[in-house]
Amino acid sequence: MLAGMHERVLETREGGVRLKDQAVLFRTSHHSGPLEIELTRRNIPFVKYGGLKFLDAAHVKDMLALLRWAENPRDRVAGFRVLQLLAGIGPGSAGKILDAINDQPRPHLALAELPPPARASGWPELVQAVRDLGSSSDWPGSFARARLWYEPILEEAHEDAAIRLLDILQLEQIAAGYPSRERFLTELTLDPPEATSDQSGPALKDEDYLILSTIHSAKGQEWKSVHILNGVDGCIPSDLGTGSTQELEEERRLLYVAMTRARDELHLIVPQRFFVTQQQKRGDRHLYAQRTRFITRTMLPLYDDVLWPALKPLEKAMAQPEPRVDVKSEMRGMWSAK
Repeated sequence: MLAGMHERVLETREGGVRLKDQAVLFRTSHHSGPLEIELTRRNIPFVKYGGLKFLDAAHVKDMLALLRWAENPRDRVAGFRVLQLLAGIGPGSAGKILDAINDQPRPHLALAELPPPARASGWPELVQAVRDLGSSSDWPGSFARARLWYEPILEEAHEDAAIRLLDILQLEQIAAGYPSRERFLTELTLDPPEATSDQSGPALKDEDYLILSTIHSAKGQEWKSVHILNGVDGCIPSDLGTGSTQELEEERRLLYVAMTRARDELHLIVPQRFFVTQQQKRGDRHLYAQRTRFITRTMLPLYDDVLWPALKPLEKAMAQPEPRVDVKSEMRGMWSAK
């Protein structure tokens, strides 16, 4: 569903509605992650309000830096970021380590031969992870290897590690759709991070760009065309917002706010299923999504049910049933002919 969102947005633009007059709204910031990556790949400009852009979050940058360093051990920007994830390694120590391995024919192996920094914790685990990733051609298996190394660092560095880990798992699911690590990193068209700051860049006000926004940040705004992501239970209402009647009413009010942001067109996106994370490549394990409880069965006639992409009718030749073959008569004819 999200993979086709950019096509729907562009179709609306072709119909005369500028990107600035369209908005994609969502209950929680990380719900837009796959869409942001798809928009980035397609070079469709967008500005996000309410929460960081998915690719600008520190934990996502950390994972991508590790993968980039494994892909190119002479990438100093990526290596500089990864090394400083270890407690006890600062900018000075990281620079010296990178200088020491830069001229070596096999930098990843040279890293293992360096004496461990005096105050660094987790050095052997980093060395082993970098060596494994550098020599592995398994994709997306190597992403899982990188995640396993990063998880303890994530838990140590962030109080909301469990929520951030969901972003990493989502990124891993996205990565599984690419044939190789190199293709994954290339198609994201990531610029090397200049700093560890998590501030999103300012909007390019002279250009046309799509609006991405949390529902909270959309209050008081209005657009010609509005797309609301994940109109399913667990997202709207959020799993965390169903503990009491008061919380549930607040979730209902949020959906009302989102729907009334649309001036001309409103699209409530209901994905058919969610794929289970941490499964084999091309795995098809999934959970079926249930439409949000706020859109009851009696309300359905008020909506147009549209499948995306639209189903194409079968051609006549394909629709006609094939003639039945009477195997018994055919076999009888073969014996009588003898």
